[in-house]
Amino acid sequence: MKKLLYILLVVVGFACESTINPTLENAEKILVIDAWVNQKMERQEIRITRSQSYFDNTQPTKVAGAIVTVEDLNNGAIYTFQEGTDAYFWEPNGTPFGETGHQYRLTVTTNGETFEAQSTLGRHVAIDTIMFHHEEKNLLVREAHYEAEFFATDPTGLGDAYWIKTWKNDQYLGKPGEINIAVDGGFTASQAVDGQVFIQPIRRDLINPLDKVPDKQNEFLPPYLPGDKVYVEIHTIDQQAFDFLWAVYYHTNHPGGLTELFTIPLANAPTNIKNTQGGTTKVAGFFNVAAVSTKAQQLTQEIANQAQQK
Repeated sequence: MKKLLYILLVVVGFACESTINPTLENAEKILVIDAWVNQKMERQEIRITRSQSYFDNTQPTKVAGAIVTVEDLNNGAIYTFQEGTDAYFWEPNGTPFGETGHQYRLTVTTNGETFEAQSTLGRHVAIDTIMFHHEEKNLLVREAHYEAEFFATDPTGLGDAYWIKTWKNDQYLGKPGEINIAVDGGFTASQAVDGQVFIQPIRRDLINPLDKVPDKQNEFLPPYLPGDKVYVEIHTIDQQAFDFLWAVYYHTNHPGGLTELFTIPLANAPTNIKNTQGGTTKVAGFFNVAAVSTKAQQLTQEIANQAQQK
């Protein structure tokens, strides 16, 4: 018995110290179309690239020579995206993209293959106000601080979906755990939250960054202090876009463990883009058209003092 135990320990020790240099086969390249178009009065960009090998950390390069258009299926208007250095672009020139309730079709033609997707431009939701709350120090944040909260109301009618984006001091909160999406006024479509103010986790919890204090395992920096600024955008999305963003959130924010063996790769996250001519090229990414509402608020000393008194 002791001899068997000794052999087992030797084998385990050897396994722990051995360096493994796996040889990975080059995976089939996938066409990636990143087409999130919105009504903001700024250049709209559609990025078309190809997937890269696992160990390639370089910035993906644009697929050149593609023909990229978005068609309004309600009135026949065609938006032609011109080829630029890193992406294909369209300029508003005084008129925002699209109309609420209209359906749009993206068409990308490249290397003899055509890819299409459809999306409907959802209803605009105004952000009424942004306020700040004063919070005393706690187990996570070891000093007095402030938390931001926005207020917006979902319009009556089931199925409206949203992507809420937040910036602190002009820095986008883009970590996987900071993806903030909603259906109606909550996390799932429901009569209980339809037509209501967004629930607290959406309007408050997910717009307050929790960045770790350097060299401190369980201590976080204050979300906001006097002088900081918060900027919030609400983008309308359709249900397919919600499912896509949920898959991205889940598979990039999922804890490790045995269950990781059974999760799908991001390349297989749901996409609404299809190869229309039976070609062999696989495609990933997403197409969505969005109405956008925005609101910014700086935490001035006056606002901070008022928050302390509440």
